[in-house]
Amino acid sequence: MAKTYNDIYILARKRLKDAGIEAYGLEARLIVSQAAGKTMDRFMRDLNLYASDEFAQQVDRMVTQRMTGEPVAYITGCWEFYGVPLEITRDVLIPRADTEVLVRAAIALFQGRNGTPRILDLCAGSGCVGVAMGVHMPGAKIVMVDNSPQALSLCRRNIRKNGLEVRVMCVEADVTAKPPMLLGTFDLVTCNAPYVPTAELQTLDSSVKDYEPILALDGGEDGLDVIRPVIALWKSVLRDNGVIMLEVGEGQAQPVAQLLAQAGFAAIRTLKDTGGTDRVVVARRKAR
Repeated sequence: MAKTYNDIYILARKRLKDAGIEAYGLEARLIVSQAAGKTMDRFMRDLNLYASDEFAQQVDRMVTQRMTGEPVAYITGCWEFYGVPLEITRDVLIPRADTEVLVRAAIALFQGRNGTPRILDLCAGSGCVGVAMGVHMPGAKIVMVDNSPQALSLCRRNIRKNGLEVRVMCVEADVTAKPPMLLGTFDLVTCNAPYVPTAELQTLDSSVKDYEPILALDGGEDGLDVIRPVIALWKSVLRDNGVIMLEVGEGQAQPVAQLLAQAGFAAIRTLKDTGGTDRVVVARRKAR
């Protein structure tokens, strides 16, 4: 008997719920709408239409993948961050809601100001931070940096996906080395570096440690192996009174604030995420 999109959606939702997946309703909608090649809104409007057997089989395969632990973002190849649609692959981390603190702080920094701020986003990954800033800050010019060719290729696709080619660009560089000479100077540097201490990697949820790229998570013994050179070496690209914003892990805000103070930064403060954890450290470069 032929099934409607709604029949297939209800079955997918039940399977995910029975598997103990917390956001089973949302994830079922993401899977079935992506399999149908429709926006979620369009899919919900088409619920009562009949679907093909091929579509039902594809949804079945995707739900089975999810039940083995693979994150839904990798299965569907798409995600939303700060209201911005993104393509996602297993070459990069899946953007977290905690990182939205970084974007929100950047937007607030330039609210009500005139001019065209130049922003540098380090460890860009999927491009979620840089692209979200570009969408919500129409006057900004943004450069995103990563050392992974695969991540940068994805960044460029997300730039095109959101129509930002004129104002947002990518550069391949290692953030643990000196900045490329032709990069120029910036009003703001943002960075979501790998910051999980190596010893804690095996304690992460299996959906993270078994699927997401370890190099994008591993911050060395204390989690600060990448953040240290970012502070020491990339300070040089900040203009006088320019601001740096660093995402950090639990318990890292104070040692990172100390590193910033030792590097000569001023007005150091921290911002909390929705769970109350100190998530972003903000500092200003003193005028020379």
